[in-house]
Amino acid sequence: MERKWWKESVIYQIYPRSFYDSNGDGIGDLQGIISKLDYLKDLGIDIVWLSPVYKSPNDDNGYDISDYQDIMDEFGTLEDWDQLIKEMHKRDIKLVMDLVVNHTSDEHPWFIESRKSKANPYRDYYIWRKGKDGEEPNNWVSFFSGSAWEYDEETEEYFLHLFSRRQPDLNWENPKVRQEIYDMMTWWLDRGVDGFRMDVINVLSKTEGLPDAPVTMDGKYQWGGDYFLNGPKIMDYLHEMKEKVFDKYDMMTVGETQAVTTEDGVRYTNEEDGVMSMLFQFEHMGIDKSPVGGNLGKWMINRDWKLTDFKKIMTRWQKDLDGRGWNALYLENHDQPRSVSRFGDDQAYHQESAKMLATWLHMMQGTPFVYQGQEIGMTNVAFENINQYKDVEILNFYHDQKDKGNFTEEELMDAIHYRGRDNARTPMQWNDSPNAGFTTGKPWIDVNPNYRDINVEKEMNDPNSLYHYYKKLIQLRKEHDIIVYGSYNLILEDDNQIYAYTRMLNDETLLVIANFSKETPVFNLPDSLKYTSYELFISNYSCETTEAPLSIQLKPYETRVYRLK
Repeated sequence: MERKWWKESVIYQIYPRSFYDSNGDGIGDLQGIISKLDYLKDLGIDIVWLSPVYKSPNDDNGYDISDYQDIMDEFGTLEDWDQLIKEMHKRDIKLVMDLVVNHTSDEHPWFIESRKSKANPYRDYYIWRKGKDGEEPNNWVSFFSGSAWEYDEETEEYFLHLFSRRQPDLNWENPKVRQEIYDMMTWWLDRGVDGFRMDVINVLSKTEGLPDAPVTMDGKYQWGGDYFLNGPKIMDYLHEMKEKVFDKYDMMTVGETQAVTTEDGVRYTNEEDGVMSMLFQFEHMGIDKSPVGGNLGKWMINRDWKLTDFKKIMTRWQKDLDGRGWNALYLENHDQPRSVSRFGDDQAYHQESAKMLATWLHMMQGTPFVYQGQEIGMTNVAFENINQYKDVEILNFYHDQKDKGNFTEEELMDAIHYRGRDNARTPMQWNDSPNAGFTTGKPWIDVNPNYRDINVEKEMNDPNSLYHYYKKLIQLRKEHDIIVYGSYNLILEDDNQIYAYTRMLNDETLLVIANFSKETPVFNLPDSLKYTSYELFISNYSCETTEAPLSIQLKPYETRVYRLK
């Protein structure tokens, strides 16, 4: 296994709209990020992944790009961006930009030209089709509800949009499109960028003919993922991207890849002929999705998921990629609910369960990602009124289901409170002043009301806080190769409360114990694990450092890591 700087790093995701507002307009910005770089340096962060800051009309909060080589007005200017990367590099922090190239905004100059006429030279930059029997070209459903096709009256054809109707899909079959994208990526890399997080990267290749999806759920529109996820030419496109761009730079890439197997993971990330450094898989993020969800997908929730099923998923990804690929480790991002609310207890055991989850994740093999606010235990928010939500996915789901009348208002809001993407997008909670110190103006989305109890200032002033615990976890990773490169083995496979595993490198073993419950189960060390000496590495409760890890009655959400020799 090759040593790489991006394997040994900890990455912090910034969602700029919600991070810090420097000018009082209620929207986070680049100068706001610059003013908080010392905070990230103190935490121990090596790399920042910056969600999109490009020019955008913000139909999907910046993931609808109208100019790839300029900055959104609300966020600042290219000069601000140049200052940001200069200040980051001065602090030995690398910058990874979000690469959104499956689709653009419908306000991008390419699309404006494309829709003018069928003969326009930009027509083939997007995927246009005639209707079929007076309806859409096929029955695909959009990721954001409704049809994946939008009719354009000017040219009397439909364009494909797997996401919002204002996010038309680019036609990757067109070599001119591909070259435009590679030139744009090169432009950013030459400006100093250290890599890319590649948005929905495995949907670029669509099956020829765009066939109808099989009918697997109620309603007119059906899930067509078999015809665009990991499509027939995806490896051709990504190999070309690697050859024309990636191979010319010392950079990292992480792909957002839905519906992938571990074999796909190896294919995408192996060191011989892989096409990205690491990937985000979503299998573990579906652990609490109801198996009978049908066309409601993620919105049908199973709160009775089993830890043993979680173990199977995580262990498969750990074992199958060991020495053959590389995992991106995450429990939160801008599209997922807050992990302490989802997998822990954000009330009675807020700090304990957040520390447990951090330990459990950061001790695995892979590169860990911290999403802004995760290091202080920010929680889900439960806005009372649908009008308080801003996310296009939430609003489409709510109005679509409201029209169908299948669910009560209470049921719809409960699903949004649990799963909605705005849970991760409320403003960063810096202190207990108005608006959590995020802005002196009116924030673009309401602040979580618990900011007086959960905020950076309070966490930094408490040596036993989650923030300081994250600092220690990150520091341990920098000091011990075993945390980065050690192999993973699951123990206590059938236990539904305790997730325990080992990491091994040379003659050293790490034992990681994590109680995923508010109960007090007993951990018993398997007879197969032998050692002559032990050391308590880190724990979320104060405990006797001399207590051998043979038989331990764990406290609620307790975690311990021992080094065994």
